[in-house]
Amino acid sequence: MAISKEQMKDMYVKMRRIRDFESVAAKLFAEGKIPGFVHLYLGEEAIAPAVCECLTDKDFITSTHRGHGHIIAKGGDLNLMMAELFGRVTGYCKGKGGSMHIADRDKGILGANGIVGAGHCIACGAGLSILIRGTDQVCVCFFGDGSTNQGTFHESLNMASIWKLPIIFVCENNHYGISMSQDRHQAIKDVADRGAAYNIPGISVDGNDPMAVYEAAEEAVARARAGKGPTLLECKTYRQHGHFEGDPAIYKPKEEQAAWMEKDPMPRYAKFLVENGVMTQDEVDAVDKQVEKEIEDAIAFADAQPLPAVETAVVDVYSDIVEEVRDR
Repeated sequence: MAISKEQMKDMYVKMRRIRDFESVAAKLFAEGKIPGFVHLYLGEEAIAPAVCECLTDKDFITSTHRGHGHIIAKGGDLNLMMAELFGRVTGYCKGKGGSMHIADRDKGILGANGIVGAGHCIACGAGLSILIRGTDQVCVCFFGDGSTNQGTFHESLNMASIWKLPIIFVCENNHYGISMSQDRHQAIKDVADRGAAYNIPGISVDGNDPMAVYEAAEEAVARARAGKGPTLLECKTYRQHGHFEGDPAIYKPKEEQAAWMEKDPMPRYAKFLVENGVMTQDEVDAVDKQVEKEIEDAIAFADAQPLPAVETAVVDVYSDIVEEVRDR
């Protein structure tokens, strides 16, 4: 089914939210207003919005340590996200989870996490649940190229293939596993080639082109909903900052960085929308201004919220069952 102009506009709005949210997060972290670590999605904004445009609130996603973009694309609340980054009690995890542990069950967001490759297995659990319940839901599993060397990746693709689980495995190949380039940690050029080992489609696309990502994701989602099983979708992209904020990224060649900055998905997509009559430049500017205000409001909201009380430090750390056993 052809993508509508409204969907194309929606992807731009989400991309702009991610870019502004991450840019502000970088600034606030440098100022010491955000505790812990943050791993930013800057440069990868074309992927999650395009994939999530194919989903509904009933569908699931699993995320990673670099998860802000996934959460925003799936409809996460900017105020609650910012409050969580600030460590405030009104955040998604009551200020205790921080950047890497945001989840929203109502939106189908099964959670970001700091364990490389953990999302693969969670996605299989979600996929099996869908199969058992007999719904037409799907689960998208976002992950980086480095995690495809983990055993969880291979075990999960094998299980998903055998049981034809409705999962779209989306590899956001930003060409680095922390500080090691892909050509040093893998003997293959395309992660998508690994789909052949599990007899599932492996597709590689330009991850800085939201239209290319959408087209491939739409087909993969339709395949999963039809009961035909998983797809491995590789989106080639580039993170513009270091692995985490504070990482100077001296391992990235300057020429490589400059070449990828020329492919920055934000101005590239805005230009595409204007040249193809989807939006006028005034409409693009209006979206940019609207999103800027949304981010300012999210910061103001977070900054006004209280910190968690000291006596709640271990509340919500254990499950109810564990707490009941401990209290006996």
